[in-house]
Amino acid sequence: MNAIYALAWIGALWKWGDWRNWRLYYPTLLFLLLGDFLYQYLLVDLYPMWKYTPQGMDAELGLTHTHIFLSVMLVKYPATVMIYLSKFPKERLIKQILYILLWIGIYSVNEFIDLKTNLMKHDHGWSLAWSVLFNTVMFTVLKIHFHKPPAAWLISILFILFLWSMFDVPGSVFR
Repeated sequence: MNAIYALAWIGALWKWGDWRNWRLYYPTLLFLLLGDFLYQYLLVDLYPMWKYTPQGMDAELGLTHTHIFLSVMLVKYPATVMIYLSKFPKERLIKQILYILLWIGIYSVNEFIDLKTNLMKHDHGWSLAWSVLFNTVMFTVLKIHFHKPPAAWLISILFILFLWSMFDVPGSVFR
């Protein structure tokens, strides 16, 4: 399944990605990668909100959560950032909102499928509804970061503190 997802994202990137201007999107990609690395480092071993659970051939090949999250970071995130930002509508606000909703839908449906096929497991009160909220903030903040990185950092820090509080993350996650 991991290979199928990777091929789908590579295909999407090939078709819709703005390869010529990849340097424009690079800082925002690093911002997204850093956020996921922070989650992985602090929470995934001690207090995971969600975790990949390889099934089928992925499990037979000995893939782990770490293998899958690294493939997501190396394939899905670059494809997402390059397509999302390069195709973002410049016209009316309603088109921009609908575009953000489209991407929230893509990520949320992807997670729904992962949950239904046991490719992902939620823990500690996390749910698909929390993921939809997270996706909403993430796609909004990615666009903000593209134009105003300090504002995106501030919003992200505040959102992390909000989530930290809502899920009562123990201080023991700091190693």
